[in-house]
This record gives sequence, structure tokens and C-alpha cells, in this order.
Amino acid sequence: MADCSDAELHCICVEEKLPYYAATLGEVEEAKAERDAYFEKLVREARQMAWDHGIELHSKVIPGHEVETIITAAREGNFDLLVVGFVGHSNVFGRVMGGTTQNLSRLSPCSVLIVK
Repeated sequence: MADCSDAELHCICVEEKLPYYAATLGEVEEAKAERDAYFEKLVREARQMAWDHGIELHSKVIPGHEVETIITAAREGNFDLLVVGFVGHSNVFGRVMGGTTQNLSRLSPCSVLIVK
């Protein structure tokens, strides 16, 4: 889609909070190192996939709550389209709390494409 419309492509990765109750500082550092390695690999693979299609991928890894962080990034980046994946976890949970994808589509400052 980015190639067809000559658009910029951005990737927002949201890093969840580190453990609140770690027994040692080493546990927190270990969790942080694991997450950093995970996101580094994820972004590297995404950049390569984009590059294989002749597109530059701009990526950010931002700590925070997924919905709030993505909505803020979309506003600040003045994005035209937000593309998100749909993953259903539980009908009961989704009805009570609302799903991430549902909240993103409801709160987004731009159009949202949900990929299932």
C-alpha cells in the first residue's frame, strides 16, 4: 500500500511496562534486555521486509499503554492511515473492557485499516 500511494511507512512498537515486583534489580535488567532484543529483532525484520519492496521503514519503540501510545504517535505524526492487526482473545473480556483494536479504531485521529 505504501508503495502504491508513494507514502511513508512507520512502525510503532509499544513496549509494555517492566515488572513491578522484581526480587532483584538483576531481574528488571534481564527483562529489559530481553524486551530490547525482541524489539530489535522485530524492527530489523520489518525494515528488511520493507526494504525488499523498495520502501524505507521509520520505526519507534515506545514504552507505555498500547492504545494511548499508538493514538498519540498517530496524532503527533499526522498519519493518514493506521493499519492494525486483529487478534481476538475472549468475547467476554472484549465486551467488558473493549479490545485494543476496537479502542484504536474508535479513538484514532485518522482512518484505520484492521487486518484479520
